Amino acid sequence: MKEQHLDIDTAAGSMNTFITRPDEGGPFPVVFFYMDAPGKREELHDMARRIASVGYYVVLPNLYYRKVREFSAALDDTGIARIFEMMGHLSNQMVVKDTQAMIDFVDTQCDANAARIGAVGYCMSGPFVTTALASYPQRLQCAASIYGALLVTEKDDSPHRLVKDIVGEIYFACAEIDEYASADQIHTLQEQLEAHNINHRIEWYPGAQHGFAFPLRERVYDKPSAERHWARLFDLFARNLRA
Repeated sequence: MKEQHLDIDTAAGSMNTFITRPDEGGPFPVVFFYMDAPGKREELHDMARRIASVGYYVVLPNLYYRKVREFSAALDDTGIARIFEMMGHLSNQMVVKDTQAMIDFVDTQCDANAARIGAVGYCMSGPFVTTALASYPQRLQCAASIYGALLVTEKDDSPHRLVKDIVGEIYFACAEIDEYASADQIHTLQEQLEAHNINHRIEWYPGAQHGFAFPLRERVYDKPSAERHWARLFDLFARNLRA
């Protein structure tokens, strides 16, 4: 495996990013990996490596780069308050601009097959990948939202209002126990997806809690659910990025 840490230039500054891909056999289809709220960290680097190990060029940016290059917070009351503060400065449209910078970057990389791009986002990035897929229908072929939060809001740029622009395939993994994504919200999302005949799948994970895919989050990690999400993710990428 090859990996490196580098900065991607954006309209707002330098976005520090982790890149990983196989060490031979490219160019490889691209996967944009959008971090969850606790930030870009080694746990996510390991997950990016798992994606890369089956033949993808993975781009994992620090979406908090406008504020900090590195971010970490314990999942206690103080840490969670800091996490929500960091989340609060981001918007869907900011991340759309960051996505353009990532597209521009992979367009220049000989190891990357930038004609085939997929995306995955966890938690706060569920709406980001949904918005990115809708915003770049000619560049992104597929996306997966894993226990995405804020998929349905009152804002004009709420992801459920944007799904009408999706051309590719999108997958939603939904935890049964999730205070950030209620069944009513997911039902509203599904109504929009079906109304616009979007190629999608919404799958509920019975008994699973928000955060079930992260191995280091011991209280909520659920290995069977985590492994199912990996299987769904790899199937999604294989269908859409290896054609």
